[in-house]
Amino acid sequence: MSASVPGARRLPVVLRNPSFGAVWVGQLLTQAAVRMFQIGAVWWIVSSVGSDHRGLDAGLFLMVSTLPAVTLAPLVARIIARRAHRTVLATAAGVAGALAAVTATWAYTQTLPVAAAYVAGLALTTCQAVFDPCLTTSVPELVEDADIEAATGFELSTQSLAGLTGGLLGPLVVDAGGLAGVMAGCAGAYLLAAVLINSARFPYATAPQKLTDESAPAPRTLRQVLAGLPFIRRILVCFAAANVFTTAVFVVMPLYTQGVLHSTGSTVAALEGALGAGTLIGSFTGGCLPGRPITVGSACLAVMAAALALPGLLPGHAVAVGSLAVVGWSGGVIGVRFVSLFQRMVPPDDKPGFFAVMQALLGAALPLSSLVFGALGDHLTARTLCLVQGIGLVPVTLALWCLGIRADDTAPVPSTALAHPGPPTGVAS
Repeated sequence: MSASVPGARRLPVVLRNPSFGAVWVGQLLTQAAVRMFQIGAVWWIVSSVGSDHRGLDAGLFLMVSTLPAVTLAPLVARIIARRAHRTVLATAAGVAGALAAVTATWAYTQTLPVAAAYVAGLALTTCQAVFDPCLTTSVPELVEDADIEAATGFELSTQSLAGLTGGLLGPLVVDAGGLAGVMAGCAGAYLLAAVLINSARFPYATAPQKLTDESAPAPRTLRQVLAGLPFIRRILVCFAAANVFTTAVFVVMPLYTQGVLHSTGSTVAALEGALGAGTLIGSFTGGCLPGRPITVGSACLAVMAAALALPGLLPGHAVAVGSLAVVGWSGGVIGVRFVSLFQRMVPPDDKPGFFAVMQALLGAALPLSSLVFGALGDHLTARTLCLVQGIGLVPVTLALWCLGIRADDTAPVPSTALAHPGPPTGVAS
């Protein structure tokens, strides 16, 4: 293999390993597609659907779209454990592509009802809920042991890149070709991803195990894992509460664009781009900031609260774009520092179960946030919603800061923080 060539080692793993590169491009395509559909559909509901409850409709759509990753986690885990991973990945992408193509055809022939957009969102995010954890599990099957860390870094960084790309394209495509154009783009992206993954080799894959080793000790339950980590459990509760207010930006942004800025999808795209770019910068600079994770996290939450509230006090395009860039940066920093803290404090045998609990707990805030802020959007102005977001983060910030006073988390932050699962705050996703 190319690993034996000294000069090849200097190339990124996506170039040295064609199979991993193909799967990574497939991941980028699928995540960008689902993000493009989500943001595009919310803008379509707010700007084009003649409804008196646009805020509630948009919130319900996002709520439905976030449910599969939270509710189907046990089923997804069984599927991944019992099936060849290349088959699971290609099937998930292929099914999503076929469903998107059918929906695009329907949308081209007649006006798509809002309920159909809900069903399409549920279907695509269900496929993505299978695809994403399966790909993470598949990394050791695609690359040599020496490349696992680098490959994991590429795999995890894709989420921010895909979110930035999809968030930019979604509103622009809706303005140009309606929801049918978005669905056609999703269909093409998913089907191309399925072809790429089918063409890849998984040279280090082993046959899925049908039975567990009876002699092996039974793993601790998720409840037992969290019961033994009271400090981390309180941190997760703080960030779950913070997510209720931070993830509301995905409902508030389109409402603010239409009701306050009186602008088009290009403005929604600019706001999404600012959020995504800020997150990327925060992810790469978070490890450089001095201070304990709790101290840095509390400061970032305070900055985020001010940035979320600012567009409500000083409305304007530049203020909104700048504020969301700061929100994204704060979320990226929080992700780096706290995932690193968790990697240091959670026992190795408990990490798979812990990170599953972390994602489920933090993800559970998204449906609640989407529904609450969507409903409020029909009764309050978008400027008021911005203030509610900022004010709501204040008690969470104080709770996290008080938690840090009673705890010692002064151990150094490892430099591998970026090579671990995604950030604790929803804004960075």
